[in-house]
Amino acid sequence: MPGPPASRYKWIALSNTTLGVLIATINSSILLIALPDIFRGLQVNPLAPGNSSYLLWLIMGYLVVTAVLVVSFGRLGDMFGRVRMYNAGFAIFTVSSVLLSITWLTGDAGALWLIIVRIVQGVGGALLMANSSAIITDAFPANQRGLALGLNMVAGIAGSFIGLVIGGVLAPVEWRLVFLVSVPVSLFGTIWAYLKLRDTGVRHEAGMDWWGNVTFAAGLIAILVGITYGIQPYGGHVMGWTNPAVLAALIGGAVVLAIFCVIETRVAHPMFNLELFRIRAFSAGNLASLLSGLGRGGLMFILIIWLQGIWLPQRGYSFEETPLWAGIFMLPMTIGFLVAGPVSGWLSDHFGARPFATGGMVIAAASFVWLLLLPVQFGYVSFAGALLLGGLGMGLFASPNRAGIMNSLPANRRGVGAGMSTTFQNSAMVLSIGIFFSLMITGLAGALPQAMVAGLTAHGVSAAQAHQLAALPPVSVLFASLLGYNPIGTLLGPAALAHLSPANAGYLTGRGFFPSLISAPFHDGLVVAFGFAIAACLVAAAASWLRGGKYVHQDEPVAVEQPSAGSVGRAAR
Repeated sequence: MPGPPASRYKWIALSNTTLGVLIATINSSILLIALPDIFRGLQVNPLAPGNSSYLLWLIMGYLVVTAVLVVSFGRLGDMFGRVRMYNAGFAIFTVSSVLLSITWLTGDAGALWLIIVRIVQGVGGALLMANSSAIITDAFPANQRGLALGLNMVAGIAGSFIGLVIGGVLAPVEWRLVFLVSVPVSLFGTIWAYLKLRDTGVRHEAGMDWWGNVTFAAGLIAILVGITYGIQPYGGHVMGWTNPAVLAALIGGAVVLAIFCVIETRVAHPMFNLELFRIRAFSAGNLASLLSGLGRGGLMFILIIWLQGIWLPQRGYSFEETPLWAGIFMLPMTIGFLVAGPVSGWLSDHFGARPFATGGMVIAAASFVWLLLLPVQFGYVSFAGALLLGGLGMGLFASPNRAGIMNSLPANRRGVGAGMSTTFQNSAMVLSIGIFFSLMITGLAGALPQAMVAGLTAHGVSAAQAHQLAALPPVSVLFASLLGYNPIGTLLGPAALAHLSPANAGYLTGRGFFPSLISAPFHDGLVVAFGFAIAACLVAAAASWLRGGKYVHQDEPVAVEQPSAGSVGRAAR
C-alpha cells in the first residue's frame, strides 16, 4: 500500500484536477450563449422545422455522455489507476477541442460533425470528472478534504456559469474561438498531469462487469434521450410526452435500469456497487445531490430566457446583444458560489457536512422564493440579491456534500463512488432541463396563443397568419428567446413583414412588443417552475440532514490490496 503523499504533492493534485474539472464544466455551458453565432457560421437555421434536434443535441449531448460514462470510468480508475484514466481524459479532451475548432463543414454536415465531436469531448470530460474527486481524496488527509473538495466542486459549478460569459464574448468575434479557447488550457493540463500526478490510492483488482456496463448505459441513455425529445412538439401536441417513441424510451429505459440493478446484486465485481448505499452518509448525500440538481439544473435556462426574452430588450438591448448580457447579469450567482464554497468546505472539515449542506439547501429554497415574488419587470438590485443568495446557498451545500460523500467511501471504492455521485449530479441536470422546460411550456401554452393573436391582429397581421403563428409550439418561442433571435421577426418571416406598414412592422419586431406579449404567460410558467425548485431544495435539505454527524471511513490495515467489500467504516464524531 502506498505511503502518505508529500505535503507539496497534494496541492499539485488539487490544482491540476481543479483545472480539469473547470475546463470540463465550462464546456458544458459555453455553447449556450454562443449557439446563435455557431449556427450562423454553419449556415443553419436552428428554428427551421426539423433542425431543433441539432439545437438540443449540441446542448444536451455532452451532458448525456458525461452522465452515462462517469461510473464506468470511475470503476476503471479503481482497477487500473485513477491518474491513468484522468490523463487519458485530458488527452481526449484536448484532441476533440482541436477537432471542434477546425470545423470546415457547413449546413447539416457541419452540425452533425459538431454533435459527434462534442460527444467525444464528453468522453474526455467524463474521464476527468469521474477521477478528479478520487485523486483529491487520495492525496489529502481526512481533516483537509472538505476544503480541497470544496475548491474543486466550486470550480466545477462556477465553470458552468463562467462558460456563459466566455461563450458570449468569443462567439461574436469568431465562433470557432469558443472551441479553440480550450486547446491551450487542456494541452497544458495534459502535459502537467502526465509529468506530475501519480497514483497514491488503493487499486481494486477485479473483472469488468460487462453486462452491468451495457445495461446501465442503455437504460440511462434511453431515459435521457426520451427526456430530450419529450420537450419537443409531437403531432398536434405542444410537447412530445405522448409520442410512442418517447414513451418507449422512458419505459424501456426504466425497465433496463431495473434489470441492471438485479445484475449488480448477482455479479462478483459489480460496476455500480449497491453495497455503498448501506453507508448512510453516502446514500443521503447522493439523494441530496440529485434533488439539488433537479432544483437548480434548469434554472440557468429559465433565468436566461427571462433576461433575454423580456427584461433586457425592454431596457434597450437589442435581441442580438442579449445572450452576452444575460451571462454578465447572472454573475452574482457565480460570485456566491466562489465565496461560500471554499469557506463551507473548510468549516465542514471541523464540524461535518450536515449543518452546512442542509443550511445551504434551505437558503437556496429561500432564494427561489425571492425570485418567485419578483415582478416580471424587476429592479436589478433585487434580482441580483436573489441570485447572490442562491449562489451562496448552493456553494454552502455543494462543497460539504461532496466532501461528506467522499469521506464515507472505502479507499478502494473512491473512483466508482465519485463516478456514482457525478452520475446523479449530471443526470439531474438533464432531468431538470426536461422538467423546467415542460413546466414553462405548459404555462405558456395556456395563455400565449390568445395573447399572440390579439397582439398581432391589432397591428396589421391577418387573422389567418396570426392564428398560424399562435398555433406554433411554445418551445419555438422559448428557443428563439434563448438564442437571441428577434422572436417575432424570425417567426413571422420577411414575406409577412413586407405586407405590413413600416410602423407596424417596426413595432412588432422592436424591443417592446414581444416582451410585453410574453410577460404574463411567462410569469404563469415561472410560478410553477420556481414552486418545483423550492420543493426540490427543501426535500434535499431534509435528505442532507439524514446523513448523520461527521463521518470518515476508516480502512482497516491489510496485507494486500483487497479490503473487505462489506466494510462500512466507523463514525468519527
